[in-house]
Amino acid sequence: MILNVQGITKAFPRIVANDDVSLGVRRGEIHALVGENGAGKTTLMNIIYGLIRPDRGRIMLRGSELPLSEGFLGTDYGIGMIHQHFMLIREFTVLENIILGSEPAKGPMLDRARARRRVEELVARYGIEADLDRKVRDLSVGEEQRVEILKVLYRDAEIIIMDEPTGVLTPQETCGLFETMRGLVADGKTVVFITHKLEEVIEVSDSVTVMRQGRVVGNVPARETDAARLAEMMVGRQLDALPRRTAVSFGEPVLKVTGLSLDGRAGVRPLRGISFDVRKGEVLGICGVEGNGQLELFEVLIGLRRPSGGSVYIGGDEVTHRSTASRREAGLAEIPPDRTTMGIVAEFSLRENLLLGRQTDNRFSRSGFLDAGAIDGETSRLVGEFGIMPPDPDARGYSFSGGNQQKIVVARELAREPAILVACQPTRGVDIGATRLIHKCILRQADEGKGVLLISADLSEILSLSDRIGVMYRGELVGLFEREDATEEKLGLMMAGVLN
Repeated sequence: MILNVQGITKAFPRIVANDDVSLGVRRGEIHALVGENGAGKTTLMNIIYGLIRPDRGRIMLRGSELPLSEGFLGTDYGIGMIHQHFMLIREFTVLENIILGSEPAKGPMLDRARARRRVEELVARYGIEADLDRKVRDLSVGEEQRVEILKVLYRDAEIIIMDEPTGVLTPQETCGLFETMRGLVADGKTVVFITHKLEEVIEVSDSVTVMRQGRVVGNVPARETDAARLAEMMVGRQLDALPRRTAVSFGEPVLKVTGLSLDGRAGVRPLRGISFDVRKGEVLGICGVEGNGQLELFEVLIGLRRPSGGSVYIGGDEVTHRSTASRREAGLAEIPPDRTTMGIVAEFSLRENLLLGRQTDNRFSRSGFLDAGAIDGETSRLVGEFGIMPPDPDARGYSFSGGNQQKIVVARELAREPAILVACQPTRGVDIGATRLIHKCILRQADEGKGVLLISADLSEILSLSDRIGVMYRGELVGLFEREDATEEKLGLMMAGVLN
C-alpha cells in the first residue's frame, strides 16, 4: 500500500461528509472512487491532498503518517490533484502554466530554458503532446487536461488524483486519457480518479472503492464486477432500467430556429447560421465539445442573449427579441448548465426554490399574497415525486448536494408543464440515481407530446435519449441526422472537426 486511509471523519454543519472512512491504494494501480453526489468522495480526496483537515483519523503515505492536524500541502508529499474544473490561467502559455509556482531560477531571474528542457523531457517520457508556446485560451478541453497532467508530473507527483477527468471529453480524447493513465502507472505512478461513468471504471481501473452517504460500502477488483453491481452498491438498491420508446410519432414543430447567428468578442462568432426544429414528441440531441457554441445557443434560446441574425419561434410565434419571462409564458422551460449560478438561489429555502418563477400563479397567490398552504402542498408533492433529500422545506439551497440541487431545478421546471424543454448538460456532475431520474423525466416529456432539446457533451446520454442528433463545431451545426445513423465514433470525430 502506498496510501492507507484510516478512520477519516469530517463533519460540516448539518452533514457528515466522511464517516469513519478507511481504504487502501496500492502502488502502481488505477484506483476508482465512485458514489452518488454527496457520498463524500471529493471531500475525502481534498483531505488526502491537504485542502481540508479532518476531525479525526489518520493517513499513512509510504508507511509514514501525514501531519493532518498541522496541515500540509499534497505537492510537498508527492500528491498531485487535477480538479474537475481546471485551474489554468488562460492568458498564460502552456509552459507558463505548467511551471507556475515552481519556477527554476538563475540568479534573480527565471531560468526559462531549464524549465523548458524539464517539461520537454516529461512530454517525451510520457508521450503527452503539448505545444508549450500556445496560450491556454486557444486550447481544446482535452489539451487543457494534458496541461494539468503535465503540471502534476512537473512537481514529481507519485500519486495523481483526478476528479471527473472525462466529463467534457470526446470519445477519442477519453481513449487518449486512458492511454496516458496506463502509461503513468506503467512508470510507477499511482492514479486515483473520481467518476460517475461506471463503464469507464470497468474499462480502465484495477480497483474500485464505493462510497454511500459518507461511508465506504465496498472495495472490489474491477475485473470481478460490472456497472450494474457498482450502481446497486452506490445507491443501495437495484436501479430500474431506462424505459425504451417503441412507437414514436412526431407532431408539428414546437421550437423552430432559422439562421441563428451571434457576434462575440474580437470578431469571433460563437453561432453561425444555426437552423433546426424540434417537433412535438421528439428529443433532439445536440452534442459537441464544450466551447463550440452550445452555451451561447442555450442563452439565445432562453432569451439571455440577443442574436445578431436569425429567428426563434415557439409554437409558431416568433420570440426572437422577446424577454425570458415572455418565452416562459409561451411554453418554454429550461434546465441550465450550471445549477449553482443559474438554477437555484443558494440562500433561498427548498420551498422558495421550487416556487421560483411561479409565485404569481393563481394556484399559489391570492389577491397579491402568497398562499402558504398551497405552496407547502406543492413542495411536498415535488419532494416526494423527485426524491429530493433532505425533504426539509426550510433547508437552504447551498445545503443540498449537487444531484439534489439538480432535482430541484428539474422538478420546478417540469411542474410548469412546458411545451418545449431546453435542457443543457442536465446530468453533468450528477450521480447515477439522479441521472436515471432525469433521463426518465426527459423521455416522459416526449412521450406526453412535448418537445425536448437536449444539449449535452455526454455521448452515451445523447445516443440513449435522442430521436435525432446534431453536432456543433466552432459555432456551426455540422451534422443533423437520425439516431439510427449515428455511432459514438462518428459523433466523436465530428465533434473534433475531423468529419463534416
